[in-house]
Amino acid sequence: MGFLLKQTSSHVLAAAIREVSKGNTFFSPAVAKRLHGCDQKSLNRGGQLKKRINRLSSREREVLQLIAEGRPNKQVAAELGVTFKTVDKHRQHLMSKLDIHDIAGLTRYAITEGIIESSVR
Repeated sequence: MGFLLKQTSSHVLAAAIREVSKGNTFFSPAVAKRLHGCDQKSLNRGGQLKKRINRLSSREREVLQLIAEGRPNKQVAAELGVTFKTVDKHRQHLMSKLDIHDIAGLTRYAITEGIIESSVR
């Protein structure tokens, strides 16, 4: 449900645990800063990301949301009532359609598009 750097202080770790226990996401300040930079870049690209999200099927959006929330493929499969392999294929299609090559990139994209919310304090 979030991402912390190995060097995260105990104060930030405690805040992250509180937020995640409430069902929110949490990112280390350094990660949040980078995500904010990605958000600024997306604004400067004149809506190219918006065009990409419109190419996603409703099922791909569901899979993207669950993956970006940190759920493993096995749990995504159980929640959606599909096989692990089906989730893996959806993830591959997402990465291909969005030209994103890792889970962290999918998570950044989901935050930028408002598919999931980031709470950084």
